[in-house]
Amino acid sequence: MQHQYRETNRSENEKKRLLNRLKRIEGQVRGVQKMIEENRYCIDVLVQISAINAALKKVGLTMLEQHTHHCVADAIQNGNGKESIEELMKVIEQFTKS
Repeated sequence: MQHQYRETNRSENEKKRLLNRLKRIEGQVRGVQKMIEENRYCIDVLVQISAINAALKKVGLTMLEQHTHHCVADAIQNGNGKESIEELMKVIEQFTKS
């Protein structure tokens, strides 16, 4: 599925919060890499992977919520609601498969 590049108007505060979360997740991933290098116990590694998955899902849910409240709501007000809702439903379907 190809999309044209579009931008979203996020506040600086929203961007900062999302980026901080992603940086923490990045740190967790590096921690798992180190655990594997050190031959740490499988269960300990799996627990950390589960925490990373939960953190990524939380970032995704936050973005879905923001997108719905801003982009989809704006599209509905501007008469492009059907397209925006269809796009949203496709991404929700994709998001819930993971």
